[in-house]
Amino acid sequence: MNIRGRNKINPDFNMSSMTDIVFLLLIFFMLTSTLVTVNALDIVLPKAQGKTESKKSTAVSITKKLEFYIDRKKVKESEIEQYLLKNIATEENPTIVLRAEIGVPIEKAVKILDIANRNKIKVILAVQPN
Repeated sequence: MNIRGRNKINPDFNMSSMTDIVFLLLIFFMLTSTLVTVNALDIVLPKAQGKTESKKSTAVSITKKLEFYIDRKKVKESEIEQYLLKNIATEENPTIVLRAEIGVPIEKAVKILDIANRNKIKVILAVQPN
């Protein structure tokens, strides 16, 4: 008389479906991370405490060589206001992020702040967190 049951449960675990899922997630995150780009130059910012804002805004960068960039496009110092107004013309609450590298004379940053003040544009000073 055979008392053993007919249904035997296999205790082995198959990992192939798990590795497929992990592989697909890896590909998804690699593709989506390349789509996120920061619209800024590689400059060394001063350090300070503060929070960052993730709202769409126009970046104005000043390098140590006193070169002005608006959203990675090099602009002459005399044409900054015209180009800036053209960039933010369609925005409801225009905001610019001022990125002045360490060692830039304060007069250059004040020039951008003056342009923003005359045209009622909100300015955020970008710094490196402590």
